[in-house]
Amino acid sequence: MTALVLALLAGALVGLALGSLGAGGSILTVPALVCLLGFSAAAATTASLVIVIVTSVTALVAHARCGAVRWRAGLLFAAAGLLPAAAAGALSARVPEALLTLMFAALAALAAVQMLRRRTPRPAGRASAARAAGAGAGLGAVTGFLGVGGGFLAVPALVTVLAVPMSAAVGTSLLVIVANALVALAARAHTAVDLDWALIMPSLATAVLGAWDGRRLAAKVSAAVLRRVFGAVLLVVAVAMTGAVLL
Repeated sequence: MTALVLALLAGALVGLALGSLGAGGSILTVPALVCLLGFSAAAATTASLVIVIVTSVTALVAHARCGAVRWRAGLLFAAAGLLPAAAAGALSARVPEALLTLMFAALAALAAVQMLRRRTPRPAGRASAARAAGAGAGLGAVTGFLGVGGGFLAVPALVTVLAVPMSAAVGTSLLVIVANALVALAARAHTAVDLDWALIMPSLATAVLGAWDGRRLAAKVSAAVLRRVFGAVLLVVAVAMTGAVLL
């Protein structure tokens, strides 16, 4: 029963983050599955992709209904990351569990620092095709390898590289997350990983509900406050995951 409650709470937090910020939710899923529910790193990154895809689609619909999604820019950005996501997804299965966990902890720490320090990105004067392709490819590789959506990277990249207004960057980042995560999950389809669906499904259910609440929360609370809260949570997560491996 305790594991079920933890799964429900973790899912709700993931959904709130994705719905309100278009970021941070997926990078909370893996450590929640590993540290709270006892998943292996490989199983957690795969299960994370499932949760991220469904939750991000839910949040994307909520943002699209408000007209806050730039479909063309999001699809172009996502297209550049499809092949890297597939290649990285296949490669991750060959990485030792401890190393994969430490790499994820480092990424969580980086995301935390960015969320705690970042100001609203300034739009680029003119989008560069080469920069857009590079940013999209990098995001796809991160998604495939570590099983995260990469929204904390996608939002500022969309604003600064593709000149997407901040008001539409969150919704558009969800489109990018869904595309990359689908490809990364397909690349892992051949790997033999046991997934505990009895814990994944409750977490997924509360994540979907949290995504709708997150969208409403974003309309009431400033993005800066939300980023700081989730940034602090991520910092704790990074320290906990590092300690679990090294101690």
